[in-house]
Amino acid sequence: MLLIRCPWCGERAESEFTYGGEAGIARPVDAAVQESRLTDAQWGDYLFMRTNSCGPFRELWLHAHGCRRWFEAERDTRTYVFKSTRPLGALEDPL
Repeated sequence: MLLIRCPWCGERAESEFTYGGEAGIARPVDAAVQESRLTDAQWGDYLFMRTNSCGPFRELWLHAHGCRRWFEAERDTRTYVFKSTRPLGALEDPL
């Protein structure tokens, strides 16, 4: 069983968490205003195109069956080893 460290609750089983996708995606400041300015191709790129890198990768996770808080994690996609987890917006909170 894989253990993931929640920044607030500590290590818990992977089954308590929900994956939220890639972290650090630049979102439009005001989506309602910007949506009319973006082409369909640009809006599609923003919504669906992700880096899908091999190696260290920043991700969003939700502790769905615990404190229900979102946090950011850095995980190696080759080995599935979590390097660090931290609250959203925190600069550094090593594992």
